[in-house]
Amino acid sequence: MDPLIIDGAELKVDDVVAVARRRQMVQLDPQAMPRLHRSRAAVAQLVREERVVYGITTGFGRFKDKIISPAETKQLQLNLVRSHAVGVGPDLPEAVVRAMLLVRANTLALGYSGVRPELVQLLLEMLNKGVHPRIPAQGSLGASGDLAPLAHLTLVVIGEGEAHYEGELIDGRSALRHAGLSPVELEAKEGLALLNGTSFMVGMGALLVRRAINLALTADMAACLSLEALHGTDRAYDERVHALRPHPRQIECAAYLRQLLTGSQLLRDASSLNVQDPYTLRCVPQVHGAVRDAIAYARWVIDIELNSVNDNPIIFVNDETDEIDVISAGNFHGEPVAIAMDYMKLALTELGNMSERRGARLVDADSNGRILPMFLTEQGGLESGFMMVHYTAAALASENKVLAHPASADTIPTSANVEDHVSMGATAARQVAQILDHVETIVAIELLLAAQGVDFRKRTLGTERLGRGTAVAYDLIRQHVPFLQNDAILYPYMEQMRQLVADGTIKRAVEAAMESAET
Repeated sequence: MDPLIIDGAELKVDDVVAVARRRQMVQLDPQAMPRLHRSRAAVAQLVREERVVYGITTGFGRFKDKIISPAETKQLQLNLVRSHAVGVGPDLPEAVVRAMLLVRANTLALGYSGVRPELVQLLLEMLNKGVHPRIPAQGSLGASGDLAPLAHLTLVVIGEGEAHYEGELIDGRSALRHAGLSPVELEAKEGLALLNGTSFMVGMGALLVRRAINLALTADMAACLSLEALHGTDRAYDERVHALRPHPRQIECAAYLRQLLTGSQLLRDASSLNVQDPYTLRCVPQVHGAVRDAIAYARWVIDIELNSVNDNPIIFVNDETDEIDVISAGNFHGEPVAIAMDYMKLALTELGNMSERRGARLVDADSNGRILPMFLTEQGGLESGFMMVHYTAAALASENKVLAHPASADTIPTSANVEDHVSMGATAARQVAQILDHVETIVAIELLLAAQGVDFRKRTLGTERLGRGTAVAYDLIRQHVPFLQNDAILYPYMEQMRQLVADGTIKRAVEAAMESAET
């Protein structure tokens, strides 16, 4: 895999995934160097001239009116990093830490933050050599950016704090030394530039968007397999229907469902007296399409934020006159990301609600017209079958309804009421991760139930023919989980299914088969 070249302007969601999860190497575009040098020279001039500039020659937050002498500018930055490393809670996963390192390096590379090129290079070398700061998950308010998490990241940059290196948690200085790297001594503005941004919520958000895209498509597959198990009809997915309500992703979803079901012999034909299915089968394009809308919006926001200057103050240098203009503003405020993450939380909760209800219908013979045996077992009473599997899906769906409350609807004043409105974007991102975990499990449970139901349907109909896409999903499930004739310990099967959903195995297998069929 060729190295990813970053210049501050071209980073995308899937680039973050490649670096964070697949450890793609990263290099700084040489064309970024003049911008970095120019911005750094401007900071040095501001210090020499003792101009009053927030965070360079003044204190921070409520101390914005406290003047700092040129001799104290380095100590100011060091104090900032140490005093702001106040995170608590569980440590962030390695992939999120790597995403943060990449995102922060990319925004600094734009050349409006006043840092030296060697600072950006060190962040990239930490990525390339696997030096991962230990960063607690909680403590960010999402304005002024993700201060506490980024302070823990920056501690390692200066040789303090703790880092994971080659499987061990060691002090930051040792981690850098073992990797052949050296810490930096922060100069004016550099501590503030590293701390004052949205890199946690944006880096994590990029990883979450990719997971959500994969999950939404896998949920489409689960819905189609359930439709076959429940002797449903695909009439509601007719292209003509969705052309009359032209939400683009509703149309895309319906087309995808039709592809998945092409050739199925388990569906109900148009001559049946049962003319329509329950909403969680009939309205999949409408609901899943709306979920796709929310994910697409989040991706749009994240793609913009990945390539934005989001610290404060911002340093402008006029190329013709060399005049320096420094503006204190609010690009660090995480509200765009917070609202996007909250929107995605709500949408993913709905995806889980739909899946849980389809699962409930699969195990309830009274709801499915006795097409399938109660709890998908022929020995009901003596055997509980899949009764309790649905309980787990219901528990997770209910928990999601609490997590879906918008974090961005809350705010709390800080810094003696100077920072009087915050986004809670980091909280929203962490809650998206929780909801994704839950919905991946709920969809995995639906697939488990649907495969069991399909086996009963096959036995009744004497046919093996599933849809083009659902047949691949079913075969993959049966490679890992057998048809269960009798009660068994189910949680290992649930976990195997969850992994197939979460790592994208089912999605990739189905899409590869459908692409092959089309060619």
